[in-house]
Amino acid sequence: MRALLLIFFAAAPAFAGEVEVVDATATREAGGWRFDVTLRHEDTGWEHYADAWRVVGPDGAVYGQRTLLHPHLDEQPFTRSLGGVAIPEGVSRVLIEARDNVDGWSPRVLELPLP
Repeated sequence: MRALLLIFFAAAPAFAGEVEVVDATATREAGGWRFDVTLRHEDTGWEHYADAWRVVGPDGAVYGQRTLLHPHLDEQPFTRSLGGVAIPEGVSRVLIEARDNVDGWSPRVLELPLP
């Protein structure tokens, strides 16, 4: 039985869990809004890593998305930016959502008031 358990765990893929948005800031610029978003994810390599985050309005409209093109094994948490995001007048807060390439969009969302 013990040998069977060892084989099972050796063959199981590494578990990275859900990606988490740990911080975000929004800054109004001449060409729209700039978002600096910090994510945490236990990237295991190309097989499981945080691969995107997006800015979503209260009505579910996606205003902008940043695609992450590689794992961040040795950089956790990590921050990436996206500029030129158009936010409609009257919107006072947005949601920041994050995704990994195995589990998809995380249900853990950060609500960000706009300054």
